[in-house]
Amino acid sequence: MQMSYKSWPFKEAERILKSHGRGEALPLAIFETGFGPSGRPHIGTFAEVARTTWVRKAYEELCGGKTKLIAFSDDLDGLRKVPGNLPQQEMLALHLGKPLSDIPDPYGTHESFSGHMIARLKEFLDTFGFDFELRSASQAYRLGEFDKGLEVLLHNVERVLEVILPTLKEENRALWSPFLPKCEKCGRIYTTRVVSYRKSELALDYACDAMFGQINGCGHKGTCSVLGGAVKMGWKVDWALRWFSYGVNYEMYGKDLIPSAELSSEIVRIMGGKTPCGFFYELFLDENGEKISKSKGNGVTMEQWLAYAPVESLAYYIFKEPRTAKKLYFDVIPKVMDEYLDQLRKYPVVIEEKKPDSPLWHIHDRGRVVPGYDCSINFTMVNNLVSALGQPEPALLGQYLDRYDSSAGKHASTVASLVEKGLAYYTDHILPHKQYREPTQLEKKLFAQLLDKLVEPPTAQLDEAGLQGLIFDIAKGQGVEPKEFFSAIYEVLLGQERGPRFGSFARLVGIDRVIALIEERAAFTPHDATSGESRKK
Repeated sequence: MQMSYKSWPFKEAERILKSHGRGEALPLAIFETGFGPSGRPHIGTFAEVARTTWVRKAYEELCGGKTKLIAFSDDLDGLRKVPGNLPQQEMLALHLGKPLSDIPDPYGTHESFSGHMIARLKEFLDTFGFDFELRSASQAYRLGEFDKGLEVLLHNVERVLEVILPTLKEENRALWSPFLPKCEKCGRIYTTRVVSYRKSELALDYACDAMFGQINGCGHKGTCSVLGGAVKMGWKVDWALRWFSYGVNYEMYGKDLIPSAELSSEIVRIMGGKTPCGFFYELFLDENGEKISKSKGNGVTMEQWLAYAPVESLAYYIFKEPRTAKKLYFDVIPKVMDEYLDQLRKYPVVIEEKKPDSPLWHIHDRGRVVPGYDCSINFTMVNNLVSALGQPEPALLGQYLDRYDSSAGKHASTVASLVEKGLAYYTDHILPHKQYREPTQLEKKLFAQLLDKLVEPPTAQLDEAGLQGLIFDIAKGQGVEPKEFFSAIYEVLLGQERGPRFGSFARLVGIDRVIALIEERAAFTPHDATSGESRKK
């Protein structure tokens, strides 16, 4: 009996099966992801391939069917603007409007601009162990993979125009064509326009007399075949051409591409093909709720996330609720990392039948390589310890963590990684924003009473709950809300707005270190602190 799973990749896999009528496996299910090689691969690239892979594996699990993932790079797309983060800006500016595959590599390491970026894409995807077949537009057009589809589109060009033209601004309709011929003289595709179609010859006439930005066409007029790479299709039509030519069964896209997907679906039906199952996902936002943009540099890059947390934590974040917009900025990393570790702790007790509904089952190759982790140490704990000890050496952090949780040694590599990345995160994103404040007179009384309690011998035997209770008892005795005392502990002792539970923090860093922090931060006036004379209240 086939199990019914609740996780979204399985729901998508069921859609694929149902979309082909009988609910049976296809001879070969084709999954596709598409990329523009105008810049380096980024976090969105990882997210789309990871999510598509999870659906692909869920499909295989449900029906045992064979699958293939095509990673398609449109290297015939023209260079629309010079990316600000690349070398040789002046050289690239000379090639605006030309296909990326015809532009020299600004780094000088590959045969073309797109060749460099596609190599980076392959290296990027290989790093994370994705299974895919890399295709490029220049290869597909040149080798005739699209010839059948191009012939169909040429013979149905009027119907395609009927679909696309109403979606364009009126001033752009007269010169628009789904075919983008490459000028045989200047090599540009964005300064050409189609003059007439020669359907019987599978060719078209064009003139290179249009304007692209500040660039004028060279004026050349010519005739070219629609086959062999002399033309490429415009974006929405090109998408339909890929679906038709490769028999794509499933593809994801961002919410902003829903209108394009709808138009491409109409066009592929005109061609006599089948619309693949589509799945739109929400976009990543920065801390202000604005869409993340490579040109703006807002949000978190792939490299930045991996500097502070392992890729599995990012995969976990991406897995959750793909149709909910996610804020992607530095403050989310500790929370996500701690959630991921918590999932690792819980996974062993999940019953086998329910494990495919866990994010870890999908993230770790259908549950085959889920790492064990039954240790209480997490990312936030490491940062709290670093904050309390003042950026100690990793070895000292390790000693404190070993004392706090005796199972740390069993997970030495994971804990060592938490220490390394936690120190980096603290240095870059916590330390620069620390702002210690002086305690009020009332707060000094509270800290003085806490200090008295902590130096009493019985306190050393208190557990976390007992230590936590001290704060409530002291606050109640002074007629203060406990949350106000907790806030004072964070702001006065740690220099931050939020912090750990006092009981667990005190057990982690030790009573002696808490006493030292109070004496340093709360029991001196600024003058006394610099002179070394204590004035305990």
